[in-house]
Amino acid sequence: MFLENTIHLHKRKGSIEVICGSMFSGKTEELIRRMKRAQFAKQKVEIFKPAIDIRYDEVKVVSHDSNSIHSTPVPASSNILLLASDVDVVGIDEAQFFDEGLLDVCNQLANSGIRVIVAGLDMDYLGKPFGPIPALLAIAEYVTKVHAICMRCGNLANHSHRITDEAGLVLLGETNTYEPLCRDCFTEAKK
Repeated sequence: MFLENTIHLHKRKGSIEVICGSMFSGKTEELIRRMKRAQFAKQKVEIFKPAIDIRYDEVKVVSHDSNSIHSTPVPASSNILLLASDVDVVGIDEAQFFDEGLLDVCNQLANSGIRVIVAGLDMDYLGKPFGPIPALLAIAEYVTKVHAICMRCGNLANHSHRITDEAGLVLLGETNTYEPLCRDCFTEAKK
């Protein structure tokens, strides 16, 4: 009985953590911080990002503050399951760019005892829920919503306002393409 209880206490418990918010709110910075802490604790980690995200580096996940960590670019969420073997923690950056299968991938990883940390935009540039993030928010054990500072009034910002005329949903960009805005300034900017 004692041995059985001891084994139960040391069984890895999987979970899903979602870090969401607007552009320039520190999502990737927080993901990198959590992944580096796991590495410091001698846990085996693997970080993934969508293969289309080559803004700062083809392989590394890089924050707007230039902090970085090695990652594996993948074309689809199903590739994560193939590459995430024998790890304790999986990090996924720019999750909004993955397909809807990411939900099942994260559930499978967490159900197998892996801590899954996902970072991504919760809304697109139109202010609509973005990709698989809303579904991940619903199933996550832990949710962290981070905020930027509104570029027009200085309040907390939770919208990513596109400042170019490009119309496609997916447009990788930086400060020359997007600005963080609060609800009021975003509503005004859309008029």
